[in-house]
Amino acid sequence: MAVIHNEDSRVKIPALVHFTRLGYTYKSLKESDGKYDEDTNIFIGSFRDGINNINGTNISEQEAKDIIADLKDTLNQEDLGQGFYTYLKKGYKGLKLIDFDSIDGFKNIYEVVTEFTCKNGSEEFRPDITVLVNGMPLVFIEVKKPNNKNGIQAEYERINKRFANKKFRRFANITQFMIFSNNSEYDDTEVIPLEGAFYSTTDYKKLFFSHFREEDSSIFDNISEIDVDVEKKILKDNNLFSIKGSGEYDTNMSSTTPTNRIITSMLSHERFMMLLKYAICFVDKVDPDTGIRRLEKHIMRYPQLFATKAIEKKLDDGVKKGVIWHTQGSGKTELAFYNTHYLKDYYQKQGIIAKFYFIVDRLDLLRQAADEFRSRGLVVDEVKNKAEFEKVFTKPGEKNNTGELSITVINIQKLSANAISKSLDYDLNIQRIYFLDEAHRSYNPTGSFLANLIASDRNAVMIALTGTPLISGDYNTTDVFGHYIHKYFYNSSIADRYTLRLIREGIKTEYRMSLMAALKELKAIKGSLPTKDIYAHKAYVRPLVKYIIDDFTRSRLRLNDDSIGGMIVCESESQARAVFEEIKSKNYKVALADEQDDSELLLDKDYSCALILHDEDDKDTRAHEQNEFKQGQIDFLVVYRMLLTGFDANRLKKLYLCRKITEHNLLQALTRVNRPYKNYRYGYVVDFADIRKEFDKTNKAYFEELQQELGDAFEEYNNILKGEDEIKKELDYISEKLFLFDTENAEIFSQQISELEKSELIEVRKAIELYKELANLSKLYGYDDLANRFTLDNIKSLYNEVTNRINIVNQKEALANAEDMSAILNMALDGIDFRFHKVSESEMVIADKFRESLEHTRAELQRNNDPKDPEYVLLVDELQRLFAKKNIEELTAEEMDSHIKELNRIEDAAKKKNLADAMLARKYNGDLKYMRTHKRLREGISPVATDIVLNRILLSVKNSVDKQVYDNENVLDNEPYFQKSMYRLILKEFNNNDIRLNAQNVKEIGNCISEEYFHERTWK
Repeated sequence: MAVIHNEDSRVKIPALVHFTRLGYTYKSLKESDGKYDEDTNIFIGSFRDGINNINGTNISEQEAKDIIADLKDTLNQEDLGQGFYTYLKKGYKGLKLIDFDSIDGFKNIYEVVTEFTCKNGSEEFRPDITVLVNGMPLVFIEVKKPNNKNGIQAEYERINKRFANKKFRRFANITQFMIFSNNSEYDDTEVIPLEGAFYSTTDYKKLFFSHFREEDSSIFDNISEIDVDVEKKILKDNNLFSIKGSGEYDTNMSSTTPTNRIITSMLSHERFMMLLKYAICFVDKVDPDTGIRRLEKHIMRYPQLFATKAIEKKLDDGVKKGVIWHTQGSGKTELAFYNTHYLKDYYQKQGIIAKFYFIVDRLDLLRQAADEFRSRGLVVDEVKNKAEFEKVFTKPGEKNNTGELSITVINIQKLSANAISKSLDYDLNIQRIYFLDEAHRSYNPTGSFLANLIASDRNAVMIALTGTPLISGDYNTTDVFGHYIHKYFYNSSIADRYTLRLIREGIKTEYRMSLMAALKELKAIKGSLPTKDIYAHKAYVRPLVKYIIDDFTRSRLRLNDDSIGGMIVCESESQARAVFEEIKSKNYKVALADEQDDSELLLDKDYSCALILHDEDDKDTRAHEQNEFKQGQIDFLVVYRMLLTGFDANRLKKLYLCRKITEHNLLQALTRVNRPYKNYRYGYVVDFADIRKEFDKTNKAYFEELQQELGDAFEEYNNILKGEDEIKKELDYISEKLFLFDTENAEIFSQQISELEKSELIEVRKAIELYKELANLSKLYGYDDLANRFTLDNIKSLYNEVTNRINIVNQKEALANAEDMSAILNMALDGIDFRFHKVSESEMVIADKFRESLEHTRAELQRNNDPKDPEYVLLVDELQRLFAKKNIEELTAEEMDSHIKELNRIEDAAKKKNLADAMLARKYNGDLKYMRTHKRLREGISPVATDIVLNRILLSVKNSVDKQVYDNENVLDNEPYFQKSMYRLILKEFNNNDIRLNAQNVKEIGNCISEEYFHERTWK
């Protein structure tokens, strides 16, 4: 009988059982203690008992209901649950609702329930799994089976609609975070995520699905065994006893499935309590799309979580300084915010008061950082001069008038060396913690600023934050601030969708020619003009601005988006002023083709712009213009040195680079356009200055640093009427086609086909379709003796799995091509022809992407279990030849890009090879010896049998030999005897299958198998 094969049996039930392994109690809605408040979904009994456990009280059920009634009023607010979260963290009228230190379940009550309806009037929804702490539904999980229609986006769209519905406000406000999984591994190439296990906080407008990649494998070490009685209760309560014992169910009970992994990572008691207490914040900010202030609820990204744990580990080890290397756009300021709360408690447990400082090196960054901290609820002291610093510094225990946690934001130039010499007003045990923003700048060990910083408190904790550490020149960031505490690289942030890839665009030939003409015109007066004046001259600026206006207009058309903005990075202040005035003059018309009569339409383009220079306007005006740009009210920002670091505007997607920028500053500038925006895959850098050599130089330095940090791993390398004979023949074909696949266990089958190319998937589907057709024909024509050949009773499930997988692959292709197809369509409609093609357009390859590709390829080759496989040997040779051409350190970005493509090809081939080997090994119950033997016997000029027959023979041989070795382990000590006994077995089994072997064949096969046994014994 076919087994139920849906998300309940494949994902939900195994997840519920997995929760019980983590110390949760399964709660049945059918049982008597299932009484809950329908407006909040708080279970009254568990809520009462949890509060009494934690507080040592004895409140009654009615008193519990009264508290829930008050919480209900709080949950009705339009505050994303901020008021309720405050009660969770700080307690309600002197009562703790959660004991964050209770991770063993003796005080808090940890429960899990399924299909728990959230209902308000006629509106309702039912999460698959709801996680309860002391009866409060704080987390819910939605699950789908792999290759579900529309992938994880189906849940994304559904939850956005739900939480936009005001009927569900209370349920959105009480939920702290959510997990969404279709039980698949992440596909990091996806434009829009379709596969994987993701998490998110709540929002009324638009959620962001975050990846979770566990960095501490020890969290998986203490998972309990399954309690059989509890498992039976869950199966019975869900009317799914029939799935028990099925291959699919057993496969999904593994603690390593994607769904169960993220449950362990985020909801193990200790990790769950950390996330609830420290990983959630509410941010009062301006919506970049509308310009309207709105509240957002944020949760730690996983790199922030593991960086926090790494800081704690360093402090435990007595290390008080180090570097956080997190790429631009990864949220370093928010990381500092989370750590003010985490480290305050860390030191409070030791009877120490923590005092926090955020050090910047520019006034605009001071204001920006202060705003970021205030928007998250911190009290911020902005230090304007040295006297103020001394006052704040010498009164570290002074309470602010709100009683809330505070942080001092200060420009490093305002640090006073005299502060440390002043005695403290209070005799307090103080630990100062300095977060140093952009630690790759202004921290020269030979300068006075750094000296003052260190002298201010030689016992201070110094955490340096940087996306581009200094790794060349007179000093390195790590020389100043110590070893790396935690690292999170650019390519990882791309895979996690926190940042975008970069495309470098060369300038079209026509523009270069007109530029040369302009320079020629100025040559006569070059002697009387400095170079910077030439580049600011109208003869230069006018064609420059014309190109930018034309390109920007076409970019908006090509991307079908008028909301993107541009930044023009000028060669000098004088050029910036000239460019600004030229754009303001509105002299430009953009030529577009008129489809009616093949003529050109000249459209007036009136673009707004703002000039951002240190001596232009005042600070408030500049800040106002930056905000207007972020809100889409200004099209261009014209800059020279300002805004190249620390300025984040998601809509900024075109960077016009008119001057060379060097070293780490270059990467800082380039990543102004890498912030996520809508469904964009790229940020675009229009390169007038030809930065390729400088980029290669900087990239090379970062690659060398990566090598040093990560070790020397780089060196490891159809006629309707079919006769009975015809059906038999086609069945043999199908059997061969499906041989490697586990057709008895649809879950394993699903995992196996997820690794196939689309063309291979189509072949598999054809084989299954043919199987169904032949089965029907056999019944129709009464071929009774063929009946025993059709043994797959779950053929429908297999067919659905492969069809769903093909649909997902198609959808990925459609999403991946959507932007490009839109571009082609818009270009065709607007009549843009080849005259406007750029000189070049290519992705800018950051060093860690190359490092990651190399590491993945090396790891995939190392996973191979058959080093004698000729195809594997060829792949290793290819890898060695690839790196024999040139030293890795000497590669340019272009060469890295070419190598990455080769590496990816080798990795893909190795993956296919490893997958095929794994599938074949399953045919021998995972015995790699016989997988290798099977291959050797099939690789000969004249294979001795088909895969199916050979599998049957070798399985019989395996059973006999294994029994012989088990009964007498010393038999392997007598090699000649063992080999001779092998010959007899082989001859017998082949004869039983009507295959005649000569003596040489028998000897070769016997030696092949015996060598595997001897090798296994030697290496074990």
